[in-house]
Amino acid sequence: MAASVSTLWYVDAPEPAMVLRSGHPDRDSAHALVGRLYPNLNSVPMQRVPLVEAAACAEPDRVYVGSYPGVTVVCSPDLPQRQPSETPETWTHTLGSEHTYLIRSDPPRAWGAFAQWHHGELRRAFSATTVDIFEDHGVPFVWERPFWAGDHPVRWPVHLPAPPQALPFHPRRLVETANDSWLGFRYIGAGTGGLDPAGIEVWRFGLYRDGETPPATPDSVTPGEQRRRWWHRLR
Repeated sequence: MAASVSTLWYVDAPEPAMVLRSGHPDRDSAHALVGRLYPNLNSVPMQRVPLVEAAACAEPDRVYVGSYPGVTVVCSPDLPQRQPSETPETWTHTLGSEHTYLIRSDPPRAWGAFAQWHHGELRRAFSATTVDIFEDHGVPFVWERPFWAGDHPVRWPVHLPAPPQALPFHPRRLVETANDSWLGFRYIGAGTGGLDPAGIEVWRFGLYRDGETPPATPDSVTPGEQRRRWWHRLR
């Protein structure tokens, strides 16, 4: 993952990548979900943007939701920092989906976290930097085994030996594998579902409180132009 990621996924579809590839997100369903997640705030729909831009959640008072049949993603900076298990139940099970997945990644801190709930029950949660584990709940998934076995070691600089407590892998690479295993795509490189995250669209919503002026809706920009601007900034 080249950029910060803060996403929560609600999944019922057996092949999420196929759903995400098949159409556009529904604005009304997304707007209704924003109202349930932020009952004390008002919201206004803005425009569609690529997931690769929304996942970083860099703007204040913004939330992004992509609502597809059987797959919904929420991009928000309000997801828990170190303890994925502390995600409120009003967020993890608000749609009553079979699976809920948390994916978080922070490059500057070399930190990554993921979690999985099944029908609202936490099954697995992991959060760590390269040297500190903040949470390790549940039985590891099969796709985690190569990481714990040392098949994906961190390449430490020659002049900086690995600390004794260092993990045998970079947690952000493990998080990227979780994203691919559950959703069929990677933010960097080809995923198992053959899906480009730059082609996944979500709706941007502006949040505001009673008495505040609603955010101005920007002029419409096509998703293709949004993707072009995003990749231009990454260069």
